[in-house]
Amino acid sequence: MGLNPVVVAVDGGGSKTDVVALGPEGTLVARARGGASSPQGIGLAASVALIESLVLKVAAGAPVRRTELYLSGLDLPRELTAYSEAIAGRAWARTVVVDNDLFALLRAGTAEPDAVAVVCGTGMNAVGVRSDGASARFAALGQISGDWGGGSGLGAEALWHAARDEDGRGPRTALTDAVRERFGPIPQLIEQLHFGELSSAALALLAPKVFELAATDAVAAALVDRQAAEVVAFVTACLKRLDLVDAGVPVVLGGGILQAGDQRLMSGIEAALRAAAPRARIVHVTDPPILGAALLALEHEGIGIERLSLAG
Repeated sequence: MGLNPVVVAVDGGGSKTDVVALGPEGTLVARARGGASSPQGIGLAASVALIESLVLKVAAGAPVRRTELYLSGLDLPRELTAYSEAIAGRAWARTVVVDNDLFALLRAGTAEPDAVAVVCGTGMNAVGVRSDGASARFAALGQISGDWGGGSGLGAEALWHAARDEDGRGPRTALTDAVRERFGPIPQLIEQLHFGELSSAALALLAPKVFELAATDAVAAALVDRQAAEVVAFVTACLKRLDLVDAGVPVVLGGGILQAGDQRLMSGIEAALRAAAPRARIVHVTDPPILGAALLALEHEGIGIERLSLAG
């Protein structure tokens, strides 16, 4: 007798990838974790190879009835098309959904048909959905697409202010000492970044210090306030584009920066959101996004369950 078919769900990002296999009634069969799988970060071929290895691992020889992949770095239609084409014809991808990991985060936070999700971790992105199937999405390609924020944005701004403090163009800020403590002399750090000897991604390590110093340093406080405003800018853009500004829409917040729950940041977000969309309500995600990916996969299979446990 052959093995029972499984449904596989994947949530992949810039640092880790979670995969689960689920049985016919939504029971957990197996789970696995791998490294980064964002195609923008590691390349399309490497991403597909990693995902395939993890899917086959959790399936453990069972036929895969459906696979749903929710990955960061799939922001543009051509990226979604390229990924779908790269996995076409594989046995585990005969019935497949490929989309951005924001949809997994959104479903982990709410099942409501009108909703918004914002992720603020290393970078930022958001998505809004409406009950008729309409959605609001963003290119999320950095400065060229109007993006700022997350650990990378905060870290880069911390260095910007520290450099201006160092050479006299800007005000004194405690961020200058924070940069030196983490990376050494600022002129040396600037050279390392300029010549590619250090990745700019490393500047995200400064983000926790920005929040720590915001209580006593005006420059750091302004950065935290800017981050709060950027979160609300994403939310209000989604709501306006979907004609939901006056609706009681859940706003799901996820990602390391938001989950850390900094008081100044969260107070700023709440105040600005009340002013912009008084009926919107914040939902803090405590479950991992892989739960949302799994729930979406089961729902698309016609399996409705009230609760899903991925423990084990």
